[in-house]
Amino acid sequence: MLLFIRSPLARRFLLWANLFFLVCAVSVVGAVSAFAHGERNQEPFLRMRTLEWYDVKWSTDEMKVNDDLVVTGKFRVFGDWPQNLADPTLAFLSTGGPGSVMVKKESYINEVAAQNSTGLQKGRDYSFKLVLQARIPGRWHIHPTVLVHQAGPIVGPGKWVDVGGATADFVYPIKTLDGRTIPDLSTWGFRTVVIWQGLWAAIGLFWLLWWMRRPMLIPRFREVASGHAGRLITRADMFVGAAILVGTVTIVVAGVSWADTEYPRSIPLQAGKMQTDPLPLPDSEVSVKVLRATYDVPGRSMKMTLLVKNETPDVLEIGEFTSANVRFVNEKSETALRNVDEGYPSDLVNHGLVVKDDKPIQPGETREIVVEATDSAWEVERLTSLLNDPDNRFGALIFFYTPEGVRRIAEISGPIIPNFLGTS
Repeated sequence: MLLFIRSPLARRFLLWANLFFLVCAVSVVGAVSAFAHGERNQEPFLRMRTLEWYDVKWSTDEMKVNDDLVVTGKFRVFGDWPQNLADPTLAFLSTGGPGSVMVKKESYINEVAAQNSTGLQKGRDYSFKLVLQARIPGRWHIHPTVLVHQAGPIVGPGKWVDVGGATADFVYPIKTLDGRTIPDLSTWGFRTVVIWQGLWAAIGLFWLLWWMRRPMLIPRFREVASGHAGRLITRADMFVGAAILVGTVTIVVAGVSWADTEYPRSIPLQAGKMQTDPLPLPDSEVSVKVLRATYDVPGRSMKMTLLVKNETPDVLEIGEFTSANVRFVNEKSETALRNVDEGYPSDLVNHGLVVKDDKPIQPGETREIVVEATDSAWEVERLTSLLNDPDNRFGALIFFYTPEGVRRIAEISGPIIPNFLGTS
C-alpha cells in the first residue's frame, strides 16, 4: 500500500500506524498466553524459599454459579526464608484468581477459622481449607494464596475450573447476628450506596462547574500577575462556598444520625490478629544437606549431591522433589506415583526425577545421593532466572516414602551454580 502513496508525510504516518497496531496485536497475544500465569512473573526466590505448597486438592473442576469449590492442602513455611523479605509474622489466607470470580465463604488454618491475620513460624507446616462460591461463569485459574505483610502475595498451585450458568443467577444469602436474613449480600444496600455517591458527585460537579463558568487559565493568570488576585473571588463565590461548607457538614451529621438509627447494631472492621499453632513435628525426621547443586542450562536439569541421614526407624526411598509448585516425581517409586492426585494440574507434574543410587536408605544410614530433576518446566515457569539473583539460592522439599506408604518430608536449600556447557 505504501507504494501507491506519494506523500512522504502520509507514508510516514501510515508506517507508524501499522507499527502501532502490530505492537498492540503482539501485546494482546502475550496477554492471552499469560492470562492465568501471572505467578510466573514472581521472582524464583519468592516462590522457592517462602512457602512450599503440597497436598493441594480442588473438590471439582466443573461447577455452576452458586456451587461451592473447596480447596485444601498444606504448606511449609521455609526455614531458609529470604533475608530481603519481612518475616511472616503477619499473614492472611486468601485465594488468587482473575478478579472476584469466586466469593470466599470460609477459610481455615489448621482447622481454626482464619478470618483474621495470623503469624507463621519458619520451618513449620500448616494445613488450610478454603470454601469458595462460584460467582461469574467462565474458565478460571484458581490458586490458594497467603498474603504476607511487607512480602506480598505468595501464590500456590493453580487449577483451571469451569463455571457454568449465568451471572444473574448468583445469590449470596446470609443471616445476620441479630436474626435478619439478607437474601443477597452482593446487592444488599446497593441503592443506598448509589444515592450517597450520587449526592457527593453532584455537589462536586456543581462546585467544579461554578468555577468553570468563567474564563479560567489565562485571564486568571493575568489578574494574579497584575496584583489584582482579590478580584477573582466575588461575593457570590464566598456565599456559595459558605453554603456548600454548611451543607456538607449538615449532610454528614444527618447521615451519621440516619445510619445509627437504621443500623443500631454494628461491628467495626476487624483488625485483630489470631494465633495459630503449626502442625506437630514428627517423632523422627530425615536430615538432608546439600553438598553441591548445579543447573545444566542446555539440558534444563538441576543436579544435586545430597548427604541424607535417615534418623527414622523406617526404610526410605526418595519419591518426589517439589519446588515453586512444580513436582518432579520419581517414576521408579510406585508409592510416589500413587501419591500424585489425578486432579492435580498436569502442567505442574512431571516424571523427570532421577535418583542415581536408588537403593533403599536403611534406618540410621548416612549416604551421599545424586539426584537430577530434569524438565522444561524450569524454563516454562521462569525459574532459571534464580541464576541471576544476588544470593543465587534455591529451596525445595524432598518427599521420602516407606514401603508401607508413610511419607517423610525434608527441606533443602543452598547455593546453585549454573553450568552453561551442558556437563557436570
